[in-house]
Amino acid sequence: MTKSLHGGRKRGVFITLEGPDGSGKSTQVSLLTEHLCARGIEPVVTREPGGTRTGELIREILQHDRTEEPLAPETETFLFLAARAQLVRAVIRPALAEGRWVLCDRFMDSTVAYQGYGRGLGPDLIEPMNALAVGETVPDLTILLDLDPANGLERIGHRNRVIGRQADRLERETLAFHERLREGYLALAARFPERIRLVDARPEPREVFLRIWSLLEERFGNALG
Repeated sequence: MTKSLHGGRKRGVFITLEGPDGSGKSTQVSLLTEHLCARGIEPVVTREPGGTRTGELIREILQHDRTEEPLAPETETFLFLAARAQLVRAVIRPALAEGRWVLCDRFMDSTVAYQGYGRGLGPDLIEPMNALAVGETVPDLTILLDLDPANGLERIGHRNRVIGRQADRLERETLAFHERLREGYLALAARFPERIRLVDARPEPREVFLRIWSLLEERFGNALG
């Protein structure tokens, strides 16, 4: 049974996980899903870009070079925003209206970090565009997994060698790009300390998860069962 956090009004809980490449977001989403299900809470799990048929097609362009042509930073930004707008309206809002918990691997903060800071378009340009894409559908809690970019890229390289996968388009960006986007994430965490909670991503995944779970207990209390 879904528990309400809003004065008895049935409304779900929206949690996003953010962080630079290699910070372990997907692993933590899986661990969170496992533990929430054990508490009787079956979350809707989604990702960005993706989560809808439209979003997954856009993901192929953004991450896997399906157009085989360089993307202008502005084009890249609009594609991310288009995938997000569709995900919000087709998946996230309906789930929250049903009282479901939603876990999303990346969301609006990624565009501020990657395109606003990484590409140099600036947060002042990105944030109004984000507002159009998401409207009032803002996360209740954002877990920001913080990791030194060089460490993150090293993790990515190791993972790709183990599974025999090529680095995607964003993973192939320079270290300087990844350092700028980390700067963006940290700036966001400083601006929105109530929503965005910083977690050190260097320890082993289980240790990182325990810290994340403690933040959920702190924020949502009895709603976790």
